[in-house]
Amino acid sequence: MTTAPPSLAAPGRLRTYASFVRFEHTLFSLPLILAGVFSVVAQPLTAARWGLIAVAAVGARTAAMSLNRIIDRQLDAMNPRTRTRELPAGTMALAEAIGLLVVSTIAYLAACTALGSWYLKVAVVPLAVFTLYPYLKRFTPLCHLGVGAALALAPLAGFAAAHPDLQQPLPAFLLAGFALCWVTGFDIIYATLDEAFDREHGVHSMVVWLGRRNALRVSWALHVGAMALLGVLTWSTTSSRFATGAVWVIAAWLGFAGTVLLLWLEQRWAEDVNLAFFKTNVAVGFVVLATVLATRMATGGFFAWPAF
Repeated sequence: MTTAPPSLAAPGRLRTYASFVRFEHTLFSLPLILAGVFSVVAQPLTAARWGLIAVAAVGARTAAMSLNRIIDRQLDAMNPRTRTRELPAGTMALAEAIGLLVVSTIAYLAACTALGSWYLKVAVVPLAVFTLYPYLKRFTPLCHLGVGAALALAPLAGFAAAHPDLQQPLPAFLLAGFALCWVTGFDIIYATLDEAFDREHGVHSMVVWLGRRNALRVSWALHVGAMALLGVLTWSTTSSRFATGAVWVIAAWLGFAGTVLLLWLEQRWAEDVNLAFFKTNVAVGFVVLATVLATRMATGGFFAWPAF
């Protein structure tokens, strides 16, 4: 039986490409990038620099998802949950996926070059992480840290792109630590969907290694760590500002409390991955971004808007 060639109608292909790179999952990385941008006060960014940051972010994320889908296409074809993805289902040709990877990587590297020579020098770091982490599940149950590391780069990239002098990086590193713990924790929850398949096919995960109950305990511990790091960030930027920015200090702590609540709910609803992962989890990044914006207002405002 032969697979029919994919349709080349433009609207259909755009929908296929958006599905291939899980465009909606940008809701995880975008708030983290912006949180890194706003993590400390600096000079206004030009509209051109905002545009370059956007191109770099979209290019890097598209390259990451393309690599993941290309590398995992054979595993995806065997897994009942993932065999309907574009490559194993035949709705996208491998050549198309490689082409998308090449174009997105070129766009990312071009934006890094325009941002400055230093950015081009470090551009290989995200690409190396994106290439390595799909392979981790083949030999270590710590593979979830690869996904966490990929998302942890988002606030660091936002900070570096918006602050060329790289001064006061501590808030961005705290955000990166938060993202590492948060994303690693929810990836463990996500892995419960494939426990039976992974055991049968020798795919490594924390769930296979420790069992579902103990793996979810590790996930909870990671989310407690994420809460602690966000608490340190909130405290360090608001502890001496109550007298001059009480409203924003209160808003920042409310954002922190909201994040804690969402992570708690995510753990409580871990058996319903659709609710915990795809709904509750999406809100976390935006609440963290709101928390960071409130801390910036408490410390004298932020430079968010483009300077034309």
